[in-house]
Amino acid sequence: MCAETPDYKSTLNLPKTDFPMRAGLPKREPMWLEQWNEIGIYDRLREKAKTETREPFTLHDGPPYANGHLHIGHALNKTIKDMIVRSHQMMGRDARYIPGWDCHGLPIEWKIEEQYRKKGRDKDQVPINEFRGECREFAKGWVDIQREEFKRLGVQGNWDKPYLTMDFHAERVIAEEFMKFLMNGTLYQGSKPVMWSPVEQTALAEAEVEYHDKDSFTIWVKFKVVGGGDLEDAQVVIWTTTPWTMPSNKAVVYGAGISYGLYEITGTPDECWVNVGDKYLLADNMAADVLGRARLEEGQWARVRDVTTAELETISLKHPLHGVDGGNGEWDDLRDFRAADFVTDTDGTGFVHCAPSHGLDEYDLYRDLGMLDQVITYNVMPDGRYRDDLPLFGGKAILKPNGKEGNANAAVIDKLVEVGGLLARGKIKHSYPHSWRSKAPVIYRNTPQWFAAIDKTVGDGQDQFGTTIRERALTEIDNVNWTPKSGRNRLHAMMEARPDWVLSRQRAWGVPLTCFTRKGVLPTDADFLLRNAEVNQRIVEAFEVEGADAWYEDGAKARFLDGIVNPDDYDQVTDILDVWFDSGSTHAFTLRDREDGSEDGIADVYMEGTDQHRGWFHSSLLQSVGTTGRAPYRNVVTHGFTLDSKGMKMSKSIGNTIVPEKIIQQYGADILRLWVAQTDYTNDQRIGDEILKGTSDSYRRLRNTMRYMLGALSDFTEADRVDAADMPELERWVLHRLAELDTVVRDGYSRFDFQGVFRAIFEFATLDLSAFYFDIRKDALYCDGDTLRRRAARTVLDLLFHRLTTWLAPVLVFTMEEVWLERMGGEGSSVHLQDIPATPEGWLDTELAAKWAKVRAARRVVTAALEVQRTAKVIGASLEAAPVVYVEDAAQRAALESVSFDDVTITSQITVTGDAAPEDAFRMPETDGVAVSFVLAQGEKCARCWKVLPDVGTHKHAGVCARCDDAV
Repeated sequence: MCAETPDYKSTLNLPKTDFPMRAGLPKREPMWLEQWNEIGIYDRLREKAKTETREPFTLHDGPPYANGHLHIGHALNKTIKDMIVRSHQMMGRDARYIPGWDCHGLPIEWKIEEQYRKKGRDKDQVPINEFRGECREFAKGWVDIQREEFKRLGVQGNWDKPYLTMDFHAERVIAEEFMKFLMNGTLYQGSKPVMWSPVEQTALAEAEVEYHDKDSFTIWVKFKVVGGGDLEDAQVVIWTTTPWTMPSNKAVVYGAGISYGLYEITGTPDECWVNVGDKYLLADNMAADVLGRARLEEGQWARVRDVTTAELETISLKHPLHGVDGGNGEWDDLRDFRAADFVTDTDGTGFVHCAPSHGLDEYDLYRDLGMLDQVITYNVMPDGRYRDDLPLFGGKAILKPNGKEGNANAAVIDKLVEVGGLLARGKIKHSYPHSWRSKAPVIYRNTPQWFAAIDKTVGDGQDQFGTTIRERALTEIDNVNWTPKSGRNRLHAMMEARPDWVLSRQRAWGVPLTCFTRKGVLPTDADFLLRNAEVNQRIVEAFEVEGADAWYEDGAKARFLDGIVNPDDYDQVTDILDVWFDSGSTHAFTLRDREDGSEDGIADVYMEGTDQHRGWFHSSLLQSVGTTGRAPYRNVVTHGFTLDSKGMKMSKSIGNTIVPEKIIQQYGADILRLWVAQTDYTNDQRIGDEILKGTSDSYRRLRNTMRYMLGALSDFTEADRVDAADMPELERWVLHRLAELDTVVRDGYSRFDFQGVFRAIFEFATLDLSAFYFDIRKDALYCDGDTLRRRAARTVLDLLFHRLTTWLAPVLVFTMEEVWLERMGGEGSSVHLQDIPATPEGWLDTELAAKWAKVRAARRVVTAALEVQRTAKVIGASLEAAPVVYVEDAAQRAALESVSFDDVTITSQITVTGDAAPEDAFRMPETDGVAVSFVLAQGEKCARCWKVLPDVGTHKHAGVCARCDDAV
């Protein structure tokens, strides 16, 4: 440039924006939260829905437990829910979100008991409603804490009016829903083995149990044969991993189709619990393994003969403790011996020890035989100790109060050794059920509990939805849309196999089982339960005003029964409901009873972690079909678990936990939300510093895209707008891509596919816009005067702005608000009050898109060829080049010739030809038929646009090209 050439920078249309490159999210996000609260975004959306015709959309919140700060799983869960609700709102629905909390249950009781212990107080000496009041205050405190933590994530909802299972109306409805089971005949009291926590002293549901490896004692025990001819002096061997159940043994069972043999000991090692001449009945497939456990080597036993099923039917057995209980006769009755279909010969001995008080298979067998009264025992107390008067073992504990191994197993094993009842013993590591609260092992224990019968006819059996709870549930599962589809199969399999629902818990903090039992009447009698609508109404009216505490007030029984039935004839049940019944009933008081609920009482979406197939999804379905016949949800969306960056489960003991609060403090909530959007939440996801740094990089690229648009649109007005039909092809191609992407975004949001939505938007923003369209049009935007091309480009940028901000607002709630207000401003304005703009059908132009696909393919070859020259420092910028492009395909060549291909390739001049390309021309293997020869551009460099053109310096204004001369 000559010295006298003017500086034309002031004549350029350079971007103007105050939008910062650095987001500063941790400091700026609370400002948006405060502003949204001031203008009442959520309430304004509900008011907006009243003035417009909007179809309601309800995501019913699965209640987190009001106990402790949020973990990363909570953040993932609530963020997905928020994106579901926001996206459906912006697609034209009236999307309501009522947050909720699970407030009853054992963990809160434990916290209050822990406080009592520190103060030297005895829980049992505290009036129950005083204790319940302290539980209520504890839960309320954590609800307030968690509410603020959820709001900090940017989650939008009716935070001022959440649902709480401990609200008086909620407790009333939970009791009311329970009474429906009472009245429709599915409620019954039964004494059967249930999973029992000796540490917590209550029954547990499957959803309250998790499986961990446990080292267990394992023993092989001898039962002497009685009867059976020459089998009289033989012994049947059983195997068990629960030695503590041996005092409750009532039978041994075998498999009718299993091959059994009689085995005689012919030799022994120095130390063992067998003798030469001993004879044992064993399954042939397991004999070598069992005898090997007794330290016998091959050749030290012989198979004498087959033992037929007919022979097995003729024998009975003696318990190994027969006659050794000090004359009490506890184990002197002969043990039952029969075939059962659950016996296999793939492990154990081919014979199964039966203690029906502690095993479901055995319980079911003897229930179906009508023999429960002969085989049920009550040897184990609620705290896991044997009853004090049990001979030999009274007071021994299966588990200590801290959940560690007690002395019961060792005592039983020692006694069996002493009386010669043991063949072998050892230890085994296996997957074993533990309470998810105390982390202590659980046991199966026979105890009176309340159940909902899922295979009993509901009411009169005339219901259109099915005759039993199981039948209804299995039918409704197929009327629900599952994301991912595997969720259907998982819940269906669980529902097919599940036992009756255990409703009762032996605790204090919860909704009681509001029922009465008739004194002196057996649970199997028809009038055992009081079924009276007037009594039920009294109870629910009291709960509405006073909450469930009314059940525990002095004189409650008389209050509810006087004048209807004689209170002296009935006992009041004091157990509380399983908390899964609480949460399973939430649809009734949230969707059905609230103005902002769902008109038909059914949620559009339930969304929780995959563990809720046996938890909330499961209990909600059981509860709802039991009372209404229908599922409470139309869609069920499931997310996986969050792992650390190495794929390991997070654990405080390992030290690899990641707390949402720390991520927000370092990166901001939008980065955490973007991580959620980028991951396939339907599977387990990983998170860590490197992963979050990658997420931050994606965020910065998107932020720069938005910043570029804001700068280019700084003074855009409606007078600048150009109709789509009048736009250049390149702009019409962008509109086509917008139309395509609009379908992808709406479809993805409708299917809850946030990863697919974000990927599509991100690739569009980075590849189609930043690397292509913006790159090409930067010259026109900066250097053109008031041309159609520049006005069209800015019109497209405006259309892009409105779509990108609304498309991304459900994900980047804070950043898109910042982008929106930077340009739109206005009192009370918010991107979250907008809908995604409709896309005109006329924007779609597949023929144009096909043409520009050819243009872009050729452009990639040119760009790559020029990069070689730039790397070699032959040129510093592409505008110094005037390449020759050899194109074999006539249609592609015509496409290039019909557009300003020099602008498209950002070169000063370009030649397109159908001539044969020289051998040394640049080619790309993925683009056939296109080659490029490098040529330096001829002429001078324009001082304003930097193109190298022959006409520079020949115009009125010094040192510029014709286009820039006109613009200046």
